[in-house]
Amino acid sequence: MALQVAFRTLIEDQPSAGWQAMFERAWPGYRAWFLRSGAVGRPSYLESRRALREHMPELVPTWEKLVELATPAGGGGDVEARFLSLWCPPAYIAGCSQGVWLDPKGKQPPALIRNYDFAPLLLEGNWLATRWTGQRVVALGDCAWGALDGVNESGLAASLSFGGRTVAGTGFGIPLVLRYLLEFARNTGEAVAILKRVPVNMTYSVTLLDAQGDWATVFVAPDRPVEVTRNQAVTNFQHQVEWPEHARATHSAERLACLQAQLAADASLDEAVGALLRPPLFQASYLRGYGTLYSAVYQPAERQVELHWPGTGAWRQSVDAFAPGEREITYTSSAE
Repeated sequence: MALQVAFRTLIEDQPSAGWQAMFERAWPGYRAWFLRSGAVGRPSYLESRRALREHMPELVPTWEKLVELATPAGGGGDVEARFLSLWCPPAYIAGCSQGVWLDPKGKQPPALIRNYDFAPLLLEGNWLATRWTGQRVVALGDCAWGALDGVNESGLAASLSFGGRTVAGTGFGIPLVLRYLLEFARNTGEAVAILKRVPVNMTYSVTLLDAQGDWATVFVAPDRPVEVTRNQAVTNFQHQVEWPEHARATHSAERLACLQAQLAADASLDEAVGALLRPPLFQASYLRGYGTLYSAVYQPAERQVELHWPGTGAWRQSVDAFAPGEREITYTSSAE
């Protein structure tokens, strides 16, 4: 079975008609997801606003502008505002493999490489170049204004992966936390400080790499202290597998072993990226929601990023010269 998804750029320094049209396309699906346990199962507008003001106050003006754009004519907007706060959202479970490539010859700056694994029909496919809070941010979008991975003009790159636990708690959805650190952090140290103080609702691993070559993999969870590690590669568990069924379904241990071997080998960046496009790192279980939707290569020293798919040329962008474009990607699911 083949599924098609369009990847589109959105270049808009401040939220305006482009973001509004993007939100209107995605809102029916997001509304159903957000309200799947009923409106009373989600925090109120006042609780959501209070959480943003307490933990990410610099984002509040942007949130208010987005709520205004998302609010239907004639009033309302309560559900939209609560959704856009991403405070205690429903569970968000993806796959993903990510790591930091270090040039064995010491000639090239490090790169952050990653596969994003999820269900094709749930992918926004929006590649945003924005300047919402003064700093240019280039990121793959999620939850209307969150980020799956991205790089900013200071030369900080970040990506996320699910941490392999079902525990949910009081905190923000990770895409908004990633957006926040890309908006305001200038390096890995500042990003780590944000991750240490902003609560998250589920367990995730965040890989960070900055223009100076400083990097870290940070384990965050709603019920455990933040842990800053030097894990060069990570998939969908942290120190050990805690959700065996998920790990088996997504081949998490096999992917980690493969990525660790690639990053430890005397491999070029092209060779490491090539491994992302082949099994076991590349997955085709799209009907089960764990297929690889794109591979990304971030080179923050150059403020550059590439998206890759098997059999297609790289789609290259930079923070300084982000060009409009669109790609139609076909995903063919493996036998289930």
